[in-house]
Amino acid sequence: MTSRGIRDSVKDALIKAGANKEELEALTLDAELLEKIISGKTRRLKDIEEYDVVIVGGGGAGLSAAIEARSNGAHVVLLEKMNNLGGNTLVSMGGVNIPQNDEQKQKNIIDSKESYREDILVGGDNKSNIDQVDILVENALTTYRWLKDFVNVEFKEDKLIHFGGHKVPRASVFKGKYAIELIQKLREKAQDLGVDIITGVECKNLICEDDRITGVNSLFNNREIVFKARYGVVLATGGFSGNVEMRKKYDPSLDERYKTTNVSGVTGQGHEMCEEVDAKFIDMNYIQTFPISNPITGELSHVGGARFDGAILVNKEGNRFVEELERRDVVSEGILNQTSNRAYLIWSKEVESINEGVSANSGEVKRLEKDNLFGKFETIEDACDFFSINYTNLKETINKYNSYVDNKKDDDFNRRGQLISIKEGPYYVQIVAPAVHHTMGGVKINDKNQVLRNDESVIKGLYAAGEIVGGTHGTNRLGGNAITEILVFGKRCGKSIVNNK
Repeated sequence: MTSRGIRDSVKDALIKAGANKEELEALTLDAELLEKIISGKTRRLKDIEEYDVVIVGGGGAGLSAAIEARSNGAHVVLLEKMNNLGGNTLVSMGGVNIPQNDEQKQKNIIDSKESYREDILVGGDNKSNIDQVDILVENALTTYRWLKDFVNVEFKEDKLIHFGGHKVPRASVFKGKYAIELIQKLREKAQDLGVDIITGVECKNLICEDDRITGVNSLFNNREIVFKARYGVVLATGGFSGNVEMRKKYDPSLDERYKTTNVSGVTGQGHEMCEEVDAKFIDMNYIQTFPISNPITGELSHVGGARFDGAILVNKEGNRFVEELERRDVVSEGILNQTSNRAYLIWSKEVESINEGVSANSGEVKRLEKDNLFGKFETIEDACDFFSINYTNLKETINKYNSYVDNKKDDDFNRRGQLISIKEGPYYVQIVAPAVHHTMGGVKINDKNQVLRNDESVIKGLYAAGEIVGGTHGTNRLGGNAITEILVFGKRCGKSIVNNK
């Protein structure tokens, strides 16, 4: 009650200072949804806690593994070092690639497993582990059904995202904002089944006894706690985009100059724990940047999702320079080759009426406007004056692009997907730049999600799922595949650790 009183008092003070009441109330509702994702338990733990399965990491992979392990009869604890669940999953764009999903069928979009598989392989320069790709593709649709029918996750019925590198739109979108719907429902299902979820636990290292991983040493409320695992430990700790030193070790160019889109907890701790037990790492030099990010903070732009619905990218000279729906690495490299290593994402009323990214992300819009990174204009000339873009060139670029829309073919870059005109004001312009987003490399696993040593032998009792695993995406991960991966392999991992106890 005191917390609610403080919150309401602050809200009232902000309104009296000139803030928008409706916007504040909308933000309060968002905050309450996030609050529900926190476990909310004040725990009193013994020095040694014993379980069948210990899962480290509370994002989509960890929660999926927890649900499946518990569904197969195991006594499960999920440990998350942050105070809330979700990790990077929570702040994703909320799209999950599923060939032949319900939304595709509603829109009469023809897709297949074979087409999806081909896009993954081509998108990763044919460097992916074929076995892992096959597992991902073959289990995508059944996992989608599991989400809908068992976990009760809801999707936007009329929405699909056409992420770069895919032939067709195939990303179903979770109801609400980002992936809050997904994490909330996964958490609820896990707790309904009896999974023990504890947040604020920092796992320091794996316990190895008799050549087998038997638990983790951790810190909780400044106390050392041992979590013993009869069957084994699942690592679902994510990547290392937020660990600058680890990034530089594998790609020296990705130094302190680069921000990251990742949440603060993604620092490669799971990788460090695996190094200590001689785990084999693969593809660690394959590190992806997200092209449409805040140049100052690195925040992944949800407003910039307009790119998937028709917005174009131009440079300061007013010229397009890349296909907007190309692979993330290609678009990122294109932007870095432009003046000031930045680009301008431009769209108009036609695109905004489809995407609604500006109205749906008012908080991000205000942050961008504060730093002069975003603007809404009545004319293109006004936009060029504000951002110092070459007006003559940009006007010619837009006119030419609109002619491509009329002819239904982009003669400059052969843009995929539906072409949308940029004719009616208001016009929207956003300054964007790449930020480190995803690490394709990680530990090597077998088809049971067991982590392998450098000599390719199995580390008994150690399993992994999600971004900590290397090999699935090759050199480059296509947008929307991370959520598919964490769910498919997380679910598979939870079952495997019980079956192989």
